[in-house]
Amino acid sequence: MAKIAFIGLGIIGGPMAGHLARAGHELTVYNRSIGKAKRWSEAYGGAVATSPAKAAEDCDIVISCVGTDDDLSTVTLGREGAFRSMKPGSLFIDHTTVSARIARQLFVEAESRGIHSVDAPVSGGQIGAETGKLAIMCGGTQAAVTAAKIVMQAYAARIVHVGGAGAGQTTKMVNQICIAGVVQGLSEALRFAQAAELDLDAVFEAISGGAAQSWQMDNRWESMAQDSFDFGFAVDWMRKDLGLALEEARANGATLPVAALVDQFYADVQALGGGRQDTSALVRRITRA
Repeated sequence: MAKIAFIGLGIIGGPMAGHLARAGHELTVYNRSIGKAKRWSEAYGGAVATSPAKAAEDCDIVISCVGTDDDLSTVTLGREGAFRSMKPGSLFIDHTTVSARIARQLFVEAESRGIHSVDAPVSGGQIGAETGKLAIMCGGTQAAVTAAKIVMQAYAARIVHVGGAGAGQTTKMVNQICIAGVVQGLSEALRFAQAAELDLDAVFEAISGGAAQSWQMDNRWESMAQDSFDFGFAVDWMRKDLGLALEEARANGATLPVAALVDQFYADVQALGGGRQDTSALVRRITRA
């Protein structure tokens, strides 16, 4: 069992920290909204800290799951950031989806302080976090990733070391590029089936066992058909992630025409008021026949 600081208790971080508490680890939590941290503590036990630095004091492992590059920089390198109090030999694991640039920067900053660092964005969304079946893609040294796996297995079904610092984040970009194309295709297929006045349940049964099958189809076909989107991974966050992928593509010379197009389609969904809805709300921009 380890002494762990967990920073960021949102819809992904909160359940992840809960799995660690149930596994018997000693947790100190920090959240920008102190009320959320107190509610988490009431549900799972553990201490509540008033800053990332105080949360990280004397901890073996510090885990973050926040929102953006700026958020991550603040909770690690800011005036009250965790790196200011982490002890040499401790381990930093970041589950935020951010740019590869900041992941590499934090690796260098951590190394200069004798801290091991892993960039470890996750896939699986709220459901994966709650059920403890996230997929995690890790960037960092072999030793750091091996140490991180010991605690991450509390909330993950798959953990893969994909390369050096920043590789976890670029792999998450690959993940989001794939999802963007799949959700757009699923949206068009659903609207086509509705226009053809097909039995949607029968269509799902017919195609979900073949080459068209996907996680998105298995988990979103029915809710999309019901125009139900108030759950899951928000459109606002998907646009952030696609923006990171498009920025990285400009740097490495890759071309992402479909991802760029779907990013603009998501902007349409935001204009419809769907920014906090699940990514499957992409179907909203396609008018029913």
